[in-house]
Amino acid sequence: MIKVGIDCHKLEDKTGAERAGIGRHTYKLIEILSRRPELKEHYRFYLYFKGAVPNNIPFLDNDIFVKRIAKLPFFFPFFRPSFNVFFHIALPIYALKDRINVAFFPSFMLPAFFMSKSVVVLTNDIYYEFTKGTLPLKYRIGYKLFANWAARRATQITTQTNASKNEICEYFNIPKHKIVVVPLGADLAQFAPSAHEKGDYILYIGQAFPRRHLAETMSAFAEIAAEFQDLNFIAVGVDKYNPPRIDKLAEEINKQLGEQRIERRNFVSDEELTSLYQKARLFIYVSSSEAMGLPPLEALAAGTSPVVADTPTTREIFEDRAFFVPAKEGEYTPLAIANVLRSALRDENKNRYIKDGREKILGKYTWERHTDLMIKLFSETAKK
Repeated sequence: MIKVGIDCHKLEDKTGAERAGIGRHTYKLIEILSRRPELKEHYRFYLYFKGAVPNNIPFLDNDIFVKRIAKLPFFFPFFRPSFNVFFHIALPIYALKDRINVAFFPSFMLPAFFMSKSVVVLTNDIYYEFTKGTLPLKYRIGYKLFANWAARRATQITTQTNASKNEICEYFNIPKHKIVVVPLGADLAQFAPSAHEKGDYILYIGQAFPRRHLAETMSAFAEIAAEFQDLNFIAVGVDKYNPPRIDKLAEEINKQLGEQRIERRNFVSDEELTSLYQKARLFIYVSSSEAMGLPPLEALAAGTSPVVADTPTTREIFEDRAFFVPAKEGEYTPLAIANVLRSALRDENKNRYIKDGREKILGKYTWERHTDLMIKLFSETAKK
């Protein structure tokens, strides 16, 4: 029996707002594991939570899972310990007590005092964030310390594309044989195209880190708004600029345009998310650095053409089934984004080509395939 520990603290937010990025990855992996009854003969998955086991995720009740709230004894049940206490002290202690064979950490870090075998996700974009990003200093320091700790001490590193593998080999000085590429997936059933006509908006989904250039994209929309009078812009995601600037910029552009053409939301439900993807005229996600970036792939699954930065990662994933924004001296300017948006909105043949060829791309990126590869990785790492 192989005991696999999984850090699940990102699943604890009851609103689901934290289930983007790392949270979505963890959620989908556990969901697919719960559908594999044949695994019970050889595996148990120990799910470690910081404060409480979520009561709104029904598949957690599957008996393939052993759920743990990792707290030190002197914390009262009603008191939520800090992340650092949970991650660096309590979780390693519980993993030792449970005699875990291998533990999975999707949050780009390895706990300081973790002693067992481990699989850690590392990405080029987390390196970008602690070297060039604008996260608060304590987060940048934490990521820098414990992502580098993972690079040196984790039993196995995993990332999501070959392009990301090449970059993290360089950034973290990791030999290639220590890194396994395990692509994420798009939920093809949830995001299948609908029979409804396309709406009158361009869509952005994702936490708004500066590297994803939402501010430049909104300015680009302002540049083309007069040419496309029926078109709006919807931006969904928490503002991660430091200090925050997206809501104020949306107000300024709407005032400049004389009407509410840009709509801002921090979070939408899964049902709203699906509908937004399906009805968008275009999806835009111009990111300087991503290991993969799920939202453009989910948009493609919904039958909506993605507009993405022209990077090795996006070329690897989408081949020629997307619209690509070129960088000028490493920068993605509003002018460059506006030019590609104009082309994408008018090029019906390219949009049809992208939609007709979506299955060729999406077949490589499913959560079922991701889970198969992760199970294999857990097994191989446990036996090292």
